[in-house]
Amino acid sequence: MPFSRTSGIDRRLFLTSVLGAAAGVAGLSGCADSSAAADSKDALSAPLAAKVPAGTSLKIASYSGTQQLQLKLGKLGAPPFKVSTWANISAGPDVINAFRSGSLDVANNAGIPPIQAHFQGYEAKIVAINITRKPNYLFATKPGSDIRSVEDFKGKKLAFSQGQAQGVVLLRALKKAGLAYDEVRLVPLTSNQFFTALQSGQVDVAPLPNSQSPAYFQQYERKGARAITTDVVDLLNLLWAPASVLSDPAKAAAVAAYIPYWAKGQVWTYENPDIWNEEFYVKTQNLTLAQAKAVTALANKPLFPPSWDEAIKWEQETADLLAEGGFVKKFDVGGLFDHRFEGIAAKAVAAEYRR
Repeated sequence: MPFSRTSGIDRRLFLTSVLGAAAGVAGLSGCADSSAAADSKDALSAPLAAKVPAGTSLKIASYSGTQQLQLKLGKLGAPPFKVSTWANISAGPDVINAFRSGSLDVANNAGIPPIQAHFQGYEAKIVAINITRKPNYLFATKPGSDIRSVEDFKGKKLAFSQGQAQGVVLLRALKKAGLAYDEVRLVPLTSNQFFTALQSGQVDVAPLPNSQSPAYFQQYERKGARAITTDVVDLLNLLWAPASVLSDPAKAAAVAAYIPYWAKGQVWTYENPDIWNEEFYVKTQNLTLAQAKAVTALANKPLFPPSWDEAIKWEQETADLLAEGGFVKKFDVGGLFDHRFEGIAAKAVAAEYRR
């Protein structure tokens, strides 16, 4: 049903608060951006170079150093380009702002940030896909809550991040439970605020990633916090990059060369949970070994499909769901995918990780 202010969130106010000045910058530079976009169309359709030119560098988002650690522990070898920055940036809105400022060339996100970027008028493309089959999130309640199911979300304050995976997981869960947007109160927050919002009772429910939920429940389960699990998945784990990066032949070649490292790194992590538990979750995320094992037990097997057909269908469903709520305008998501890169990730991994 159409978006209603009675749902507890004003869409325009939300966009202003989360995106800050980014949209304004886009508006001021609109003329320059449009001419640059026209000039780059041919470059975006040009075949990828077979070799990365010497001296090419990339600024890559790597949450909490995960990719560096995967490369180090997995002994995957040095990539044929320089990484000038490993940026600890993961939230979709932060990635988009980093893309705009030129401080980031490629990032790993879920399916919703590229949709949000398009809605803001910023052109970026998806270059690699990893399909997620099992839920990566659960819904955590505030301490002392009597909520026991998604149906109990009716009339409650729900943490909602429009530009992140957590947002679409919530919307899909509400739709599956038959709850309309105006039957709940969506509280605009970014995911890094969810933990505190739950602690303080600012919200009744927030979607937490499997990697974060053990720490929350260790503190608050004995105080009445509950986990509400569902079978709702956020299907896409993807790599994406600004069109300006992908229209640069040297950088596009570097992105293509990076994709196999990204894919193999995730496979290595999946195949070596004991090492990853100790080296990442215990040493860098301050989880206990038992908590780390609980997280990796829920880990998805990496899946890099040779064809993006399923991913495009899912992305379109997600965009349509957001449009139904008035969060974005309806559009064809096909333009979000740069098919020059389709199949690169699949070719980099063993057959069991392709389907």
